[in-house]
Amino acid sequence: MSVSGHAEQIKISSLQYWNTPDQTQMLFDVTSSPEHRVFLMNNPARLVIDVRNATVKQALSQPPPSHSLFSQVRVATKNKTDVRIVVDLKRELSSKNMSLRTNSLNEHGHRLVIELLDKSPVNNVTIKQKPDTIPTPEKSVPVKVAEIKSTIEKPVKELPIAATKKPVSNSAELTKVAKRDKGIIIAIDAGHGGDDPGAHGQNGTEEKKITLAIARKLSELINNQPGMKAVMVRKGDYFVDLRKRMQIARAAKADLFISIHADAFQDSTVKGASVFTLSNKGATSEAARWLANSENSSDLVGGVSLNDKEDVLASVLLDLSQTATQDASVNVASKVLKNFEHIGELHYGSVQKAGFLVLKSPDVPSILVETAFISNPSEELKLVNTDHQLKIAGAIFNGVRSYFSKTMPEDSRVAALDM
Repeated sequence: MSVSGHAEQIKISSLQYWNTPDQTQMLFDVTSSPEHRVFLMNNPARLVIDVRNATVKQALSQPPPSHSLFSQVRVATKNKTDVRIVVDLKRELSSKNMSLRTNSLNEHGHRLVIELLDKSPVNNVTIKQKPDTIPTPEKSVPVKVAEIKSTIEKPVKELPIAATKKPVSNSAELTKVAKRDKGIIIAIDAGHGGDDPGAHGQNGTEEKKITLAIARKLSELINNQPGMKAVMVRKGDYFVDLRKRMQIARAAKADLFISIHADAFQDSTVKGASVFTLSNKGATSEAARWLANSENSSDLVGGVSLNDKEDVLASVLLDLSQTATQDASVNVASKVLKNFEHIGELHYGSVQKAGFLVLKSPDVPSILVETAFISNPSEELKLVNTDHQLKIAGAIFNGVRSYFSKTMPEDSRVAALDM
């Protein structure tokens, strides 16, 4: 695609570096979204970034000497109007162990993000293909139309579970539970992170720090519950792409995805907690994206591969999976919201629906919790208080535990929950 001679030249003003357990990021501040290409070269090892119709306003920052991958950054003019940025690497990379992708962020001005994603295990889950897709099984099993509803009608299975820790007397139930060897897996997403601080309180509190603190406390509560396991989407102060957050949860085979946030509004008197699930419009747009994307079509949805299905059948399968997932999401969201009544005010007294991208997994029940308004001075003070953070984590955990005490995923190993 050619660039118009009248187009205003893009200015690259700064460069920042972010490292995560499985990815390395370069974040360029730019005046508008650039046309660009990125590729790897070896002998010597280097990463090359070509940006069309651009100029560098000032010298770009160099990676720290301790950087695990980058050695130095060089900039040159190409074809008089373009910029070539060459990053010398400390080791050679190949598509077998590293994936390369780019992204544009606009929340804080235009930003070009270059990501190198390690194909090593993410959160103890091995990803065997592109990190922005979902692992595909070695082979898929065709599903007959008559079997569709029974195959994926529900992502969870209703089972009676003891309300106390009394021994189960029914031998059949004992045998059924004994066969369950998979703990309930809950993906915890601490909102924002890294170069994206989220909202700010009047005293300077950053949302990204609050969400991570609460997420860690929730993780500990979950891991202390027999039969449950928490998977942290981000474990530190770094940014994770929104679709990557979904992918991490699906790769971990999560039974539930919880995204934690702290709301903000221009009116500082607004306060209270809210819980969101995906809107019908959001689900429809995601379904269209899945069915149109050849990479997605090879992924499992509700335990069924779509790549060998006719268009109509694939659409029906996806719709059934999404419907069951949304129903489960609303169920757990209502239980979490109910538990927030015990620790503070509610901004909305019922579960809300919105098109948040992180809630769009078609087969992982997902909720987004706005724990409080960080823009409200009194709630900001509560959010920075470790005891109140634990109360928030406890409210979420009690809601989740209440949900799973009545609704257990198939093949799960869960101790009787003392409710």
